Order: sequence, then structure tokens, then C-alpha cells
Amino acid sequence: MAALAAELGVSRTTVSNAYNRPDQLSPELRERVLEAARRLGYPGPDPVARSLRTRQAGAVGLLLTEALSYAFQDPAAIRFLEGLALACGDAGRGLLLVPASPDADERKPAATVHRAAVDGFVVYSVPDDDPSLAAVLQRPLPVVVCDQPHIEGVAHVGIDDRAAMRSLGAYLIGLGHRRIGVVCMRLGHDRHNGFADVARQRAARFHVQRARLAGLSDAFEAALLDWNVVPVAERLDHTIRSGASATSELLDSDSTLTAVVCTSDILALGALREIRRRGRRVPEDLTVTGFDGVLEAERAGLTTVSQPVLEKGRAAGRLLLDRSQPISRTIMLPTDLVVRTTSGPAAP
Repeated sequence: MAALAAELGVSRTTVSNAYNRPDQLSPELRERVLEAARRLGYPGPDPVARSLRTRQAGAVGLLLTEALSYAFQDPAAIRFLEGLALACGDAGRGLLLVPASPDADERKPAATVHRAAVDGFVVYSVPDDDPSLAAVLQRPLPVVVCDQPHIEGVAHVGIDDRAAMRSLGAYLIGLGHRRIGVVCMRLGHDRHNGFADVARQRAARFHVQRARLAGLSDAFEAALLDWNVVPVAERLDHTIRSGASATSELLDSDSTLTAVVCTSDILALGALREIRRRGRRVPEDLTVTGFDGVLEAERAGLTTVSQPVLEKGRAAGRLLLDRSQPISRTIMLPTDLVVRTTSGPAAP
């Protein structure tokens, strides 16, 4: 920049304004600066140097405790990412994905977080004992947690998962279902693929899954039904294949089930696949429900709890970037029970 200013006989401020504040220069002077810059091979102010000077990176960090590809494969994550990107775009900020796989060495996620050049973090659905979360909270930057966990003094955006699943459970009980099986996402860091007893459910470090199971339990207890005998099949990976294998495990253990309740739409799509592979009808033989309200669920006619995932991402971004908001503000978004063709009265 100094060499270019000397070449033109102007100040460094004039050169800087040509790139950063063009309204401060006449069009003729700005074009003369840019033409000289092209001739000398000067690409413009160094963004790294600018960030050091202004102490602003110009980007929001999104913490994912999943492989990076998860953000582009899971339908709910994609919609959340879209909403967050819209908020960042409106504010003229970039978006940096900060993946921290749950299988990684504990020191690596912390190092990834500490190296991230961002102005703040949105933490997307991580367990309360996640080392990456601890690393985020160590940095003197604004933080918004989406979904989980709830941390005192930290801004939060989410839904009432427990109440939403309680409503779904009450709906199924009203249809006469008493023998249900549950397919849930992982409850802890350990590589557990199998049945989860009540003690494991209550000790879950993933608050969303714990709340959804607790909501079902509430509905059963309200109807004087014993939750302890309800089989819950847990899966580490959140995929359609996992939903199918967990449903197979449930049906092999109890052929009298009349409903399979899944804590996500992706798992429910797998449940539908496995039930139909066995030649059983939905909903005549088995009712299947999900949670999230993704487009694929709508296409499949899935009864589900729909949540505004895109708006959740947008709200998290706005809350982070709006410095006039209280740093501990909580935003709770509404959910809807959407009844479609995969639910019906319990088979006799």
C-alpha cells in the first residue's frame, strides 16, 4: 500500500479508501488508484492485516461435533445452516464451519476451536460434556447455543422438545397404542448400538434426546402406563440405515408392537423401510412417527413433530450478531404435531 501511494503521490489513506470507502473519493481518483494497483500487481488490503487492526474477523463460527460432511447430508442440519447463512449474509459476515468429530482425540477439537478466526460462535446441538464446547466457552467471544445444552448465562435458541414429544405420545395413546417401541439417536459418546434402559436415558449427555424420551415417558405416566417396559433402541449414527436396523431390533424383540416412535425423521424413514421390507403395512399393522418436519418426511407422508429449523438458524445468527441483545437471552420457537398417513389406530 505504501509503494502504491508513493507511485501515485497520494496518502496511504487515499489508497485504503479506494478499496474500503469508495464514497470518500471521486470516481476519477478511485479509478486511477485501482488502475495503478492492477499495473503493479497489488491485490488490495490484506484481510488478515485488516482483521488484526480492527480485531474483527468478519465471520461467525458454527461448531459441529460431527464430521464436516454432516452439515451437507442431514436434512435438518442443512436447513439450520441455510437459516444461519441468511442471517450472516444480511449482516455482511462470513460463516466458518468448525467440525469436531466425537471420535477425535480430545485435544484436537480444542485446538480447532482456538485457531478459528471468528467474531463469535453458534454451537449447534452438542452434549454438555463436549470438549469443543468447553474450548468455545474459554474464548472471550459471544456465544449462542442452539438446541443443546442449556448453559446459565449463555444465549440459547431452541424448542420445548419435552412438551412436543409429550403431545405426540398423548396422541398415540389416544389412538389406542399401548405397545410401542422407540428408536432414538445417540445418548452418549460411547459407541452404543442397542437397547437403552431408563437409567441410560436419564443420564444422557445429549439433552435433546433425553428431553424427547422424557416427554414420551410423561405421556405414558399420565395414562398410568409403565414406561420401564418400553423398549428403546439407540443408534450412534444418524442415518436411514440406522433407523432400519434399530426397528429390526425392536420387532425381533417384540412382534406385538403396534407403533414405532422415532426421535428424528431420518430414523423414522429407516423404520418405514424396514417395516415394509418385512411385508407389514403402515399404518394398518404399525404406526410410525418422527420428529423434525424435514421435506423428506412430508414426501413420505410421515406423522411427525415439525419444528422451524430454518428459522432456528436465522434466529441464532441474529441473536449472535445483534450486540444490543442480552448475552443470556433465550428464544423458544413453536412446534406443531403434523398428522399424516403413517399413523392410525392401534392394530387389534
